[in-house]
Amino acid sequence: MERMNDEGQWIVLMGFIVSVSIFFLAFLINQSVLVGQTTSEAVLEFPKTEIQDVRDISSEIFRIEDNGTKNTLTDELLLLSLTRSNSVSELSEGTPGDNALYDYTEILIHFNNGITTYDESYNLFTKK
Repeated sequence: MERMNDEGQWIVLMGFIVSVSIFFLAFLINQSVLVGQTTSEAVLEFPKTEIQDVRDISSEIFRIEDNGTKNTLTDELLLLSLTRSNSVSELSEGTPGDNALYDYTEILIHFNNGITTYDESYNLFTKK
């Protein structure tokens, strides 16, 4: 019986393994590009500056002593947010509290522009 030459089978098997490895690496690179694009789109759509503007205005509004102007300014902020960025911003005052040095008021901010909904609460401190 003639001797069989099986070295060709190893070449075919190694070629198959290398081609599957290249396909797997190409798949990983493709997925990383898609994830990067989705992440960057989400970062661009997040209304960071609009929320910062609402936070700055809210701290000024709630520092004003309430003689009727606070409600007027809150209504104007709501109207401004609706006309400029088609978003809804609501401000409300939470539970007040105090400690030895400061009185504080909890400020609640609700922001919704149809894509992003954002809720935040922070304490506004005033010295005793």
